[in-house]
Amino acid sequence: MPGTDWHVYIILCSDDSLYTGITTDVERRLRQHGDGRGAKYFRGRRPIRLLYLESGHTRSSAGKREMEIKRMKRADKCLLAASSGC
Repeated sequence: MPGTDWHVYIILCSDDSLYTGITTDVERRLRQHGDGRGAKYFRGRRPIRLLYLESGHTRSSAGKREMEIKRMKRADKCLLAASSGC
């Protein structure tokens, strides 16, 4: 389906926090986060590993899903990540 190349992801950070974002290119975005570029959130903390990846979204659905995940409690985010096998 055209326009469904957006991804929603969760990253475990060096301070044990969880960062949720969206992108069309996961590898590029992870590299940007690792270089301290792209999101102010990564100034002072480093990405450790990708915990969760959800694909097949449009720009709109990815943004909605990102906000849905960001509103989740940490335990629920961890369950989501554990269920994905990422």
